[in-house]
Amino acid sequence: MSLTEILKEAMSNHIFQYITIVSAVLMIVMILIQTRGASLGAGFGGSGELFTARRGVEKTMHQFTIILAIVFIGSLVLGIVGA
Repeated sequence: MSLTEILKEAMSNHIFQYITIVSAVLMIVMILIQTRGASLGAGFGGSGELFTARRGVEKTMHQFTIILAIVFIGSLVLGIVGA
């Protein structure tokens, strides 16, 4: 193996680790920002609302959180397959 192949392999494994960490942190932040209610019981479904439509910024944040979850899972899978 040449030096460039070794460096390329090492960087590809580290890149997936960095992507996993960054996407996990961003996903945690996005989930915490999306508050449905101010009380503690709202997190366990005690808000009393059956369904509300997401609109505007709330919808965009929800979609971005889904994209972050897909990136997170994808980077985990690629990191495992590449190892």
